Amino acid sequence: MGGPPYDCLANPLGAVRSTFEKAVGSGRHPSAFEGNDWGAVDLFRQFLFQESGLSQVPILNPKTISWVQPNTLVRYRGMIQDMLGNEFYVGAFKDGNLWRTNKFTDVSQYPMGSSPDMCVWERRLLYCVPVPGQSSWTEPSCDMGPNWSSQTREKRRRMDDEDADPMDLVPDDDIKSSPTTKKMREDGFPSPLPEAMESKPGSSGSSMSSFQQVDKDNLPCLVKIYDTPELELKLNDVFEFIGVLTFDSELPVEKDDNEDLDDAMVGLPPNKVPRLHCFIHRKLAVHDFLQGSPIMEPKPHLVKEIREALFRHLTAVLGNDGVAAHFMLLHLLSKVHARVDDVAVGKLSLNLTGLSKESMSVFGTRISQAFKDLLPFTHSIPLTLEYLNAASLAPKKDYQANRLIPGVLQLPEGSHLTVDETQLQSGTLNSNGVENTNVLKTLSEFQKVEYDFQYYKMEMAADVQLLIFSEGKSNIVPADVVVPFQPSSLESSETPVAEPLEAWRWYLATVRSLPHSIGSEMQKVVEDDLVAARQANRNLGSQDFSRWLTMARLVSTSFGETNLSLEHWQLVKELERLRMERLK
Repeated sequence: MGGPPYDCLANPLGAVRSTFEKAVGSGRHPSAFEGNDWGAVDLFRQFLFQESGLSQVPILNPKTISWVQPNTLVRYRGMIQDMLGNEFYVGAFKDGNLWRTNKFTDVSQYPMGSSPDMCVWERRLLYCVPVPGQSSWTEPSCDMGPNWSSQTREKRRRMDDEDADPMDLVPDDDIKSSPTTKKMREDGFPSPLPEAMESKPGSSGSSMSSFQQVDKDNLPCLVKIYDTPELELKLNDVFEFIGVLTFDSELPVEKDDNEDLDDAMVGLPPNKVPRLHCFIHRKLAVHDFLQGSPIMEPKPHLVKEIREALFRHLTAVLGNDGVAAHFMLLHLLSKVHARVDDVAVGKLSLNLTGLSKESMSVFGTRISQAFKDLLPFTHSIPLTLEYLNAASLAPKKDYQANRLIPGVLQLPEGSHLTVDETQLQSGTLNSNGVENTNVLKTLSEFQKVEYDFQYYKMEMAADVQLLIFSEGKSNIVPADVVVPFQPSSLESSETPVAEPLEAWRWYLATVRSLPHSIGSEMQKVVEDDLVAARQANRNLGSQDFSRWLTMARLVSTSFGETNLSLEHWQLVKELERLRMERLK
């Protein structure tokens, strides 16, 4: 026997069927496989991670969709924008004396007839979209192309011609198919399965014609998840899903005439929204989007060098305003690392004041470009009266379509949001405008966004770095730190080259997650300083002290240190002194 038994890349369903047959052949009944894997996923895990197959798997995006083939292995990176509930399907059934499986497919690969021997299983449906505001440099370079797809077609043809195990290498283009899935109703109970399931001829078609109608700029994907605890996947999390890309022209595009059945696929026709049957998924963090960056230990001497170079760059971007650059650096390193009651510990929203429409045309564009170069997910909101009155900032549930209609603020962890208030003029807010200002205020103060489910509202935790540009202190979006912006130069900063950019991206993604503590000696120093500050200024409150402690953590970690030193605490106090002087 020569050659590998499975082609995980070009014929993943063959591997699924073959491993299923072996498991059943060893005496296990298919009913034991509900919620469990019979060895197929382990096979793919080994291929991807132990045999370095991951780099060979094409990433599904608007560039690759034109040539990637249905029924092949693909990767999709995206944010979970909506959870469409569960779907019941016939996972295994008896065809004569043989057990067959429909797992990881939309339709049955064989005529099922009305076999009494059936196992009904369920899977979860996730509607995923490319990460909102994703910077172009985060896209992995895909060195595969149409050549890859023609190679896989050729390989499959060769396999089909050889005298192989028919279960392992069934040609996907010549199989009978039958829609077998019925959806879960709104009340959570399964819809009834049809009494008899007739098979209909269908073909998977070629990808060139299958996916002609997909959105070429923003490719969503319907991901079907198997055997996974519900808590592992949450709304707005960013994941990489690896599985089988399917396309079947027999899938219903419009809602079924039977109104009792809730079709979670309404508005998600298969020729516009590809289906991915997931074998393996992994949650992605900001650093997973770095391309070509070396994986280094964040050692203090190395971090210090990168910090100095990045600080010089930010100072140049901000017209030589060193104080603003210091606060900008701390702001870019901030993240929510704990929640105590209603307090999101670690956030540091920043309000740069003293900006006009004219200065925004210079610095707004420059800062925006710098963020796009440095951060993986960036967004900006033009806070005009018209925008506030018309925009949908918070997501809303549409029960008729059974879909969550996304809002501008449905963002994943680690996103950066710039709010430009310099265009705001006096006028009247309508009810939507008032609601939007409340949503922005809640995001800034508590790092939460209220989702509207019509009959009730639900607060969803967020972790979004918030920067506000305004003429005076913003009344709409209250920030943790208000810094009057005082540039001394209008000269444009030089465009950084690739090498320092990669180091800065690595730095911003890595040091923000460093652990931090304050030793007992420094605790006494900090406490004494807070008491003295309170005696000198009775207006100081717990929010101010909380901000100082957040800044202390950020200053320490910005130098790659995990313990607060006296030098760094003094830098915090000096930055606050300079800021208060400007506020006078």
